[in-house]
Amino acid sequence: MWRITATFEFSDIRVRWNLDRDLSLYTPRFNIAPETSPNIPVIVRYEDRNECRLMHWGLIPYSAADPTIGNRMINARAETLTEKPAFKHLVGSRRCIIPANGFYEWRKEGKRKIPMWVHLRNREPFGLAGLWDVWRKPDGTSVESFTIITTEANELVRPIHNRMPVILRPADEEEWLDVSRTAFAKARSLLKRHPAELMDAHDVSTIVNSAKYDGPECIQPVSDDERPRAGQLSLL
Repeated sequence: MWRITATFEFSDIRVRWNLDRDLSLYTPRFNIAPETSPNIPVIVRYEDRNECRLMHWGLIPYSAADPTIGNRMINARAETLTEKPAFKHLVGSRRCIIPANGFYEWRKEGKRKIPMWVHLRNREPFGLAGLWDVWRKPDGTSVESFTIITTEANELVRPIHNRMPVILRPADEEEWLDVSRTAFAKARSLLKRHPAELMDAHDVSTIVNSAKYDGPECIQPVSDDERPRAGQLSLL
């Protein structure tokens, strides 16, 4: 799961997460990859209110000597958060939500890999559970970055991949964000797979294999007849 979508307008998530100000650089995204993601909207709790900030996908720990470590920290397993040095000090202090409305996974079909877009049945935005941190460059400027927490796949995703991102229930989001009132021992119970019956998925075009494509056509359903055959152009 190393692509997500956030195809909604900022006004949609402003109401959804009770944000008190706009984010001027926000634009809807249809194909967000870690390597092309310096400005991903992330929701944090700041001074008893929710705030949306633009962050880099790929956690760079505050103590990192080299920011390229973020390339290896785009996700974090829910089961081992407190065992990893980069994550264990964040679970009680810097939890976040990444607004999204879908993610891509690739299923194997013979020698081919078929991209699929996974989303809620109602197509509404949802919150992915994450952790974030701040790393300071040698020149003193700071970089805020995040990782997405994953768990075991549900019945819908399991035939495609054995892991899936943690989609928080709306009723649980407040507890996840508010580290001052919810200890991680309790918040950890929120990190579970989303019910399969509330989700759906369909095949999409192989154009999503290239992160340079970022338009509505990325999430449109395609049939097998529309897919490239051997000898035809494929971006994977």
